[in-house]
Parts: sequence; structure tokens; C-alpha cells
Amino acid sequence: MRDSAIKMYRLGMAFICLGSCAFAEEIGSVNTAFVLLGANHKIVIEAFDDPKIPGVSCHLSRAKTGGVKGSLGIAEDTSDASIACRQTGVITLPQTIQSKKSDGERVFKESTSLLFKHVQVVRFYDAKRNTLIYLTYSDKLIDGSPQNAISTVQITNSIFEK
Repeated sequence: MRDSAIKMYRLGMAFICLGSCAFAEEIGSVNTAFVLLGANHKIVIEAFDDPKIPGVSCHLSRAKTGGVKGSLGIAEDTSDASIACRQTGVITLPQTIQSKKSDGERVFKESTSLLFKHVQVVRFYDAKRNTLIYLTYSDKLIDGSPQNAISTVQITNSIFEK
């Protein structure tokens, strides 16, 4: 009974994320260590657009583990990540984001291990400074990592929905 409840919870969370999270496009990568068997360890650069705010694009760089485990998708990537977000067009800021509380909204999530570890990007809105803040971090079911990075986008030439 408990196992089926956990499976239903995971399935539900996956569908929630699919509806509101962006999907990344791999831009490129560089090898960081040669591995005799399997893929090399590397740093990957990915890009995604904010799914709810047209005119904002983010680039995320993160480590990907190679080797046999990495090739099979069972290796756990490190928690290291960097993010840069920029205004790439006119920003239309929805009312729902203008009135958001301080808990932020997840805009990107990608698995970094076979089970339970993810790299995430959460968006915050600083109304006083008219700025969007994007925070990237890694989490695990039991314990996450304090490693994080932020990027800010000062909103200019914006349209505020009423």
C-alpha cells in the first residue's frame, strides 16, 4: 500500500513538472576527464526559456559524470552548476508572478542521478527592484546540497498584465 502511494506521488509530481517546467536544449559540452570505458566526464551547457515569461532565456552549465555508470545513466552527477539568465525580448510579466509570495516558482528541473537527485532552477520576483532572480541548486530526497548560484534579470521594456 505504501509503495503504491509513493509511486502515485512520484507520478503526480512528474506530471506537475511537465506542465510547468522548461525543457533544456543542449548547446555544447567540454570533456574534463578521460575515461577508458564509457563516456568522458564533461561539463554540459544547456539553454531554456522561462515557460511563463517570454523574453527571458537562461543558460545552465553543470557537470555530467561519464564512465560506464554515466553511460548507463546510473551515475550521480555532482551538485556543481552555474546559471546566467538574460532578457532576450520584451518581457510580459503575468499578474500571477507579480503577486507571488517569496517561495518562488520552479521553472526547470532535470534528474542528475538514477533516483531522487535533481538540479533545479527556481524563479523569484523582486517587485521593489523590478528584477527576476533565478536560483539554481541541487536536491536529494534526504539531503540536498548548499551549493547554489543565482542570476538576475533587470526588467526593462516590460509589459505588466493587469
